[in-house]
Amino acid sequence: MLHRLPFRAMGCDILAVLETDSQTAPALLDFVPAWFEEWEQSLSRFRADSELTRLNQTADQAVKVSDTLWDVFQHSLSADLMSSGLVTPTVLDAVIHAGYDRPFDSLPDDRDSSTALDVLRVNPLSLVIWDEEEHTISLPRGVHLDFGGVAKGWAAHQAMERLTEYGPALVNAGGDVAVSGRRVDGGSWGVGVSNPFEPEVDLEVLNVKRSGVASSGKDRRRWMVGGVLHHHIIDPQTGQPAVSDLLRVTAVAPTVMEAETAAKTAFIMGSEKGMEWIEQNSLAAVLILNDGELLHSQRMTEYL
Repeated sequence: MLHRLPFRAMGCDILAVLETDSQTAPALLDFVPAWFEEWEQSLSRFRADSELTRLNQTADQAVKVSDTLWDVFQHSLSADLMSSGLVTPTVLDAVIHAGYDRPFDSLPDDRDSSTALDVLRVNPLSLVIWDEEEHTISLPRGVHLDFGGVAKGWAAHQAMERLTEYGPALVNAGGDVAVSGRRVDGGSWGVGVSNPFEPEVDLEVLNVKRSGVASSGKDRRRWMVGGVLHHHIIDPQTGQPAVSDLLRVTAVAPTVMEAETAAKTAFIMGSEKGMEWIEQNSLAAVLILNDGELLHSQRMTEYL
């Protein structure tokens, strides 16, 4: 039997699903929002008292961080390496400069153009100093972190792993989907790829077993600055929202953190180079161009 718990956390809709005949399943799912609340208190850039905010307010000083923040930081290092610096946590100042300076639900429809006139340089992650043994992070002055989609994917993965002790599980955190493995009957989970032009309709349904699915694009978290469309995916090479011929990328990878990195990397690169990168890394993805055309990587056929 499938037990579902929808709720809201980390600025997005969350869905936790557990497949089990146990009568305790609903009670188990009731713990999931508290897990997300704990993680958000550590990782949110929007909370004035979060651990991440306190770290960002401390310059040139080694700060011992929690296991949660340290683990997400390590996954951010992996994302930076996997993407050759295109997906990096040091984009916070550029994201704010582009107008994303408060929770998305609170953003005004249009911002004054004076808030984003010049180019803001994104500092490389190599400027950050960390200690593997002490779990400390030292941010140089002018460098601040935003874990963004990596944190959201990490949270989905962690929740899925905890639920898996009781049965096959799936956790969807705003489009970042962590899947524990085959369902009880040996079948796969159906993960929909929504139509960006008709959000209530799925373009495709992916058949997923133990893996992660994530989407990145400019069709959702976007806003206007002086009448010009901006979105939240920053190209570190320019310090500005990425200019791409892609509307959205959905990727499948061994983990949802890797899928999140892959989707964002391909989106920033654009359709041609992005597809080449997906194929070179033996990943699966569907790329949706601005005009609605769909491009599938070779491995994507395994999930259709």
